[in-house]
Amino acid sequence: MEPLLFLSHRLPYPPNKGDKIRSWHLLRHLAERYRVYLGTFVDDEQDWQHVAAVEKICAEVFVRPLPRLRARVRSLRGLLSGEPLTLPYYRDAAMARWVRECQREQDIRHLFAFSSAMGQYAPEPREWPMRRVMDLVDVDSDKWHQYSERKAWPMSWVYAREARTLGTYERRLAAEWDACLLVSEVEAQWLRERAPESAARIHALNNGVDVAHFYPDQVFNRPYAEGERALVFTGAMDYWANVDAVCWFAAEVWPEILRQQPAARFYIVGSRPTAAVQALAQRPGIQVTGTVPDVRPYVAHAHVAVAPLRVARGIQNKVLEAMALGRPLVMTSAAADGIPLDGLSGVMVCDAASEQVRACSDLLQQEAAPAPDRGMRAWVCQHYDWNRNLARLDQYLAAPSVVNPQAVLAAGLGL
Repeated sequence: MEPLLFLSHRLPYPPNKGDKIRSWHLLRHLAERYRVYLGTFVDDEQDWQHVAAVEKICAEVFVRPLPRLRARVRSLRGLLSGEPLTLPYYRDAAMARWVRECQREQDIRHLFAFSSAMGQYAPEPREWPMRRVMDLVDVDSDKWHQYSERKAWPMSWVYAREARTLGTYERRLAAEWDACLLVSEVEAQWLRERAPESAARIHALNNGVDVAHFYPDQVFNRPYAEGERALVFTGAMDYWANVDAVCWFAAEVWPEILRQQPAARFYIVGSRPTAAVQALAQRPGIQVTGTVPDVRPYVAHAHVAVAPLRVARGIQNKVLEAMALGRPLVMTSAAADGIPLDGLSGVMVCDAASEQVRACSDLLQQEAAPAPDRGMRAWVCQHYDWNRNLARLDQYLAAPSVVNPQAVLAAGLGL
């Protein structure tokens, strides 16, 4: 097998949160076709125990620690250099040396980078010709723009600056790399409109869901108390968009649901809940679980899964997982963005608090949770099966590398 260099901003295992679900499936797919050399970071001490899992499928794994506080301090250098703060956050001299050594020793001709931050480790095309594929996943610059609109000064200024500078960098990556992938057609079109000179290089590679793992006919022990009618939200609870979602829902939607349905309970299931999320457990009817060994029982036994995100980019794995388990789903239009629902039954999209109250209360009227929606699951299997979606990845890595001077110049890079 040919060698391939895979660079990821975070260890692609375990697949227990959005970006790591995607990176793990991509890595696993490529490891079946290439001899993979993985360069990555660990930003969570708990992840060191999982390095062995990726070593089993890779020819070599180079891992660098990324202490969050130190990385945040280092990122401030971007204020002086004019670059996005994302780049110095992930800048590491040892990683750069390993990449150069790996290129020379293994004669790397295929490079796959996961997230824009890892683009800084790629050699210049003229220095080392190789087929280079960048997975941006989401258009992060727009996420920072959304954050800037919801934060007070000075963070609003910091996020607006990051949106502007990272947007410029994303455009440059689209011009320099042979293929630039995003998680949905909506995300891909968003970037094409902002980088029209590189439109032919920008592609959608849909996320997927492990439909065998999220299979509704498995027997899961019920995690809820007898008589509870559960609403569940799943996700990493130190991620600001998730924190904002559950705090808004708890304040604006939940009190009226609980008044109408006294047996209802709102379960917030996910790792590393912030202080703001933990405080929600003091409110009537709200449970904050923290890390659980398996989220599937919480979703499978819930009356309804909710995704009240107000800020979102890309495709939400929590939505696909709930649909694969056939659960009724109430979500905002931001959470649904990028998923062509086309009037699919069992899914309610509503942004107003009053509409969410009505939708959730109706689903909670039944004493027992409804049976899995087979039509919903079949739809997910058809559109978001990982094996089907990943088959497209091979074509992006197989084509010869061609630098487009017009695109590079239009993006302001020069040659």
